[in-house]
Amino acid sequence: MRFPAARIARLASGLTIRAVEHLGPPVVQWIWVVPTGSATDPETQPGLAALTADLLDEGSTTLSALDLHAALDRIGARLGIQVGSDATTVSLTTLSRYAEEGLVLLDEIVTRPRFEPVDFERARDLRRSRLRQMRTVPGAVADRVYLERLYPDHPYGHLSIGTDESLSRLTVADVKQFYHEDYLPAQTTLVGVGALAHDTLIELAERVFGGRATGSMFKTAGDDSVEPAELRNPSAQVVIVDRPGAVQSELRIGHVGVARRIADYHAVLVLNMVLGGQFVSRLNRTLREEKGYTYGVRTSFDCRRWPGPFSMQGSVQADATVESVQEVLTQMASFTGDGPVTVSELDLACAALTRGFARGFETVGQVARGVVQLVQHDLPADDYDQFVPQIEAVDEAAVTAAAAEYLHVDRAVVVVVGPASQFAEGLAALGLGDPQYVEA
Repeated sequence: MRFPAARIARLASGLTIRAVEHLGPPVVQWIWVVPTGSATDPETQPGLAALTADLLDEGSTTLSALDLHAALDRIGARLGIQVGSDATTVSLTTLSRYAEEGLVLLDEIVTRPRFEPVDFERARDLRRSRLRQMRTVPGAVADRVYLERLYPDHPYGHLSIGTDESLSRLTVADVKQFYHEDYLPAQTTLVGVGALAHDTLIELAERVFGGRATGSMFKTAGDDSVEPAELRNPSAQVVIVDRPGAVQSELRIGHVGVARRIADYHAVLVLNMVLGGQFVSRLNRTLREEKGYTYGVRTSFDCRRWPGPFSMQGSVQADATVESVQEVLTQMASFTGDGPVTVSELDLACAALTRGFARGFETVGQVARGVVQLVQHDLPADDYDQFVPQIEAVDEAAVTAAAAEYLHVDRAVVVVVGPASQFAEGLAALGLGDPQYVEA
């Protein structure tokens, strides 16, 4: 396949635009990509990036929240705001004939947020309420504890929503300061994809954003890298969150994984598909089909700007917790031992990754999100064009080498949320250290 070519331009304001002409329905999507995510949260203020983004659509300096959303409704626009670990995106989708009107509203949202104290208090209270609810959800508890243990000294070590303690201390002044220091157009990219010519998309962006006089918000971006001086894998450990009476155990097993820009990224994808990345994976076959311990489990390498987490996640019968953890560790080690990848497993994994790949770029939204990934990870323009050939070039030796390099049973962090009385003694016998108990 050939991924649609993007035309790149830098506006007078310092903003970069990537414009893609996408023939099809008369729709356009604009995405404002800021290289500021939850990993940019100050050390003592987890949740600040996400709270800041949450307030962007609460009105601008010229439009109230009601007026802003009424204006979006008039052109049938759909607004989306997402905060990841490494970036924040604000997207606006509308009909092509309203492309300029939509871009003007996006400008209102991302460059003139109101940040009223009453809106701040409401959004913060809602997030604190959500955090209290999450303490009762085993999967959310497992996710939080797993990241805290995996990244004790790195910004990846917290959920984007932050903590109740941190949110309780935040003020609207903190939000304003974060916004003015991190939402810098000089380091921001505007993605425009739709049924308009490249030049038209760029001209619209120049008309709305290009002529702005430089000010505090448009200062030259500094080097705000969050790369750790040395990102260490923690030692092997077992962590238990006791839930007496639960009939299932929520599991998270893994360690610090890989960054997106590693040379053998495609071999890692194939390795993951074989291990637990698809329904016919090894772990799903053994734990679900053969043993009947679970409805399904999966593994993933969350490839971020810096090494993200590798994790197995799933729920298993509480009385099968120890056996399930042991099976995961056994399968992780098998690729370089008595269970190397087979030709049939390799074929299934490659087919799962490639056969539907082109269908992932059929719509305006899919293409726009694809461009965002290129921007976020600083990938070459032909990255998607090369994806299928590079996956097909992965052989058994490459998978074995990836397993040896990136799967580490001796560093495995095991988090279990479930009835400790049924499995604590057995987990202690796995050789990963004495179980540690933490509160939900």
